[in-house]
Amino acid sequence: MAEAETLVIGGGVVGASVAYHLAERGARDVLILEREAEQGRGSTGAATGGVRAQFETEINIQMSVYSIDFFENWDHDCGYEPRGYLFFATEPEHFAYLKRNVELQRSLGVKGVETVGPEAIREMIPGMNCSDILGGSFGRQDGFIDPLAVMRGFTECALDGGARLETGTRVLKILTDNGRVTGVETETGRIECGRVVVCTGAWAAELAATAGISLPVEPLRRQIVWARSAEPLPPGLPMVIDLGTGFHFRPAKNSEHELMFAYPDPSERPSFSRGLDDAFVEKIRDRARHRAPWLYETEVVREKCRVGLYENTPDHHAILGGCEVEGLYFANGFSGHGVMHSPATGRALAEIILDGRASFLDVSMLSLNRFARGELLHETAFI
Repeated sequence: MAEAETLVIGGGVVGASVAYHLAERGARDVLILEREAEQGRGSTGAATGGVRAQFETEINIQMSVYSIDFFENWDHDCGYEPRGYLFFATEPEHFAYLKRNVELQRSLGVKGVETVGPEAIREMIPGMNCSDILGGSFGRQDGFIDPLAVMRGFTECALDGGARLETGTRVLKILTDNGRVTGVETETGRIECGRVVVCTGAWAAELAATAGISLPVEPLRRQIVWARSAEPLPPGLPMVIDLGTGFHFRPAKNSEHELMFAYPDPSERPSFSRGLDDAFVEKIRDRARHRAPWLYETEVVREKCRVGLYENTPDHHAILGGCEVEGLYFANGFSGHGVMHSPATGRALAEIILDGRASFLDVSMLSLNRFARGELLHETAFI
C-alpha cells in the first residue's frame, strides 16, 4: 500500500505552494496528488494573473504585501510586472471608501498607493469616459504575474526539495479513524498518510464532506473575455476597475493590441459550469461601450477567452488551517485571490502544519471555525 507523511490534494498554484513551503522547511515525505493528466488545467490555468495590495481588510492587505515582495524577489521568473491597479469611483461614498483604504494600506506597509483625481485618470487612461468619475486609487506595485509560471516554479522547487507529484490521480474520499486522518481513497487505490491538505479549489466542499466536515465553499463561474484592438493600446495601461460595478479590463501580457474584460455578473449562480456564455459577452461589451469607444471597438477573440471557477466563501475570504479532524487542513475559498496570495498561503499552511500556528503572519481570523462563531470578515472590492 502506498504511503506518504503529508498528502497535498490539488496540484494547482496553491497546492504547489504548500508543497514548496513544506519541503523548504525540511518536510521530505510530501506527495502532491493532481487529478488531471497535467497541472494547471483547473482554476490556475484560467486565472488572469492580477496581483494587488489594494484591499479593505488587514489580512488581505498583509497577505498581498508579503506575496508581492515574494514575487518581486523570487529567483524563479514568475513574470511579475508592476503595471498598477486603478480603482475608480463614480459615487461619493465609493470614493470615500477608496480614500479610507489607501490610508489603511499605507499604515500596513503598502508602497506606491495613492488617491487620484479625474484629471490624473484621464492622463493615465487616454480616451476613457471620465465624465462621471469622481476619483480613484492607484497602486504602483500592483500588477500582473504568470499564474502557470508561479505554479511551475513552486512545483520544481518542491520536487527539488524531495516532494513527489502524481498526476492523473483523483481522490475520492478522505479516510479517518477516531477523529484523525489515516489516508485517502483514490481511483487507483488507497494511500496511507498522517496529514492531508485540501487544495482543490471549487471542488473542496465535496471532498471535505467525505471526512464529515462542512466546508462553506461554492463554485462560481468567472468568464474572461479576450479582445484585440486594431490600434495599439495606451502605453503602460494598468488594470482598471470600476468599483461600483466590478467591470474591469487589463492588457494581455506581451501584447500591445490584446486585452481582457471581466466583471462579477450578479445574475451568475453557483455551479460548476465552465462554458462561455454569448449573452455575457454582449453584457460586457455594453459596459465597455459606456466606458470607452476604443474598448467597444475591439474584436472578441473567442479562442483566447477564459472560463474558470471562483471558490467563494460567505465572506469572500480564504479558509486556512486545520479543523476538528486531526491532521486535516484546508487552503481554500480564496474567492478569486488564490494565485496572488499563494506565497503567503503556502508559508502559512507550512507553519500551521509543522509548528501549530503561523508565526510570520497571524492568519487565525481565516480559520474554518469563524463561520460557526459568526466572525465573518468583509471585503467590498470583490472582482
